Amino acid sequence: MVELRAAAPAEQGRIPRAATRTRHPRRLAIIIAGAAALVFSVGILVWDNPVPYGQPGFWIIVESRSVAVATIALVAVCQAMATVLFHTATGNRILTPSILGFDALYTLMQTSLVFVFGMTATQVEGPLKIVVQSLAMMAFATLLYGWLFSGRRQNLHVLLLVGVVLGVGFGSVSTFMQRMLTPSEFDVLASRLHGSIGNANPDVLPWAALIVAGLAVFVWSRRHRLDVLALGRDASLNLGLGYRREVVALLVIVAALIAISTTMIGPMTFFGFLVATLTYQFVRTDRHGEVLPLAILVGLAALTGAYFVMQHVFYAAGLVTVVIEFVGGIAFLVVILRKGLR
Repeated sequence: MVELRAAAPAEQGRIPRAATRTRHPRRLAIIIAGAAALVFSVGILVWDNPVPYGQPGFWIIVESRSVAVATIALVAVCQAMATVLFHTATGNRILTPSILGFDALYTLMQTSLVFVFGMTATQVEGPLKIVVQSLAMMAFATLLYGWLFSGRRQNLHVLLLVGVVLGVGFGSVSTFMQRMLTPSEFDVLASRLHGSIGNANPDVLPWAALIVAGLAVFVWSRRHRLDVLALGRDASLNLGLGYRREVVALLVIVAALIAISTTMIGPMTFFGFLVATLTYQFVRTDRHGEVLPLAILVGLAALTGAYFVMQHVFYAAGLVTVVIEFVGGIAFLVVILRKGLR
């Protein structure tokens, strides 16, 4: 009893110091990520502008470049939020929604569009196309994830197996249709399948941004419920949280975010995973009020930085997503080799 009484004050004294030590790196990470995102965004807008400052043409070029910055911001918010929320729903930090069939479904939809309409598929653009694609991907994800995670069948290995099988099936159908296309039609398809920030439609950006902003506000208002959901099914039920309802709602939001990102610039399999993994290194907590803002800032800094370097240093802006996916894939393999499927 004497030892317990002597240890209690020491333990009580350690808690504030530990909390202080973890709080400072978190704040520093937020400041660095926010500053980097701001600097790179301004650099994209004004760096290497052929028109001198003060002339009318200067602001015309800045306005044209602002579409790329807005697209980057939209994609970063979608990917960061979707991946963190998906980790909360699955209770596993190595999974990403894109791994489980989203890319294959997007490829199938684009291939079917060119296969049916041919060269006239380039004329099938606008908000209607974005809405149809997003709704189709949301329906697919809601049915798949809702079935696998909302009932007694909740199982990581079943999820991986179903995702792989569906991905292979979608890929096989896409490959079959691609072999029946003419070379010119295949060129049109290839430009759609390659993830590129330049593929974004500026007419759709305001509507997509409005939807994402609404989803972000909704998620932020329920961040405390998400903290309880991250504790797991049993703990959530014991604390009075409707686990099934919350998981289904969360998966619908994830599907909407990934659908918007994919239809805007194309598939990005590992970008969200890279952003979430970097965020978890600085935030040693499951509180979404701290994880989500930092994840968004890290995503903005990473994507704006990659675009700035590739655009103004290597003059190869079209390879931004390739570089991001390469780095993200390496990070994915490193995490699996170090931690396994946990």
